[in-house]
Amino acid sequence: MKPLVLILCTGNSCRSHLAEGILRAAAGDFLEVASAGSNPAGYVHPLAIQVMREIGIDISGHRSKHLNEFLNRPVETVITVCGNADQACPTFPGQVNRHHWPFDDPAKATGTDEEKLAVFRRVRDEIRRVFEAYAAGRRDQLRAGQKPAGNQA
Repeated sequence: MKPLVLILCTGNSCRSHLAEGILRAAAGDFLEVASAGSNPAGYVHPLAIQVMREIGIDISGHRSKHLNEFLNRPVETVITVCGNADQACPTFPGQVNRHHWPFDDPAKATGTDEEKLAVFRRVRDEIRRVFEAYAAGRRDQLRAGQKPAGNQA
């Protein structure tokens, strides 16, 4: 059974889905990856789907979920990607690690469609750098036979 990494955000419509798709693409062979929100929006933002498609990752099948769906599952690592989710984050059964890596909310971008798209691309690329590095570190630990370093909050 692969360890579950749960990525949390408030609305579970943008950032957490970008991170979920990127981490699953980078580490889905050895990690189970899911995302949820403390106050789910009920949809995945269309621009999030579009900018992920641009890098070859399909998140069109994702759905917005409440973090309570995971309270009875063993969650090895919780990663919050916005301040509100960090504050609202419960401790999950079996949770070993907790990380807080905040990113701007692209859903709050204003301006023309192209300007909004530019914000989604920037945030996607920032998330991609962080989560691909995280995946590489976890892969190195796995190769070395080490357990992930704890960062409990």
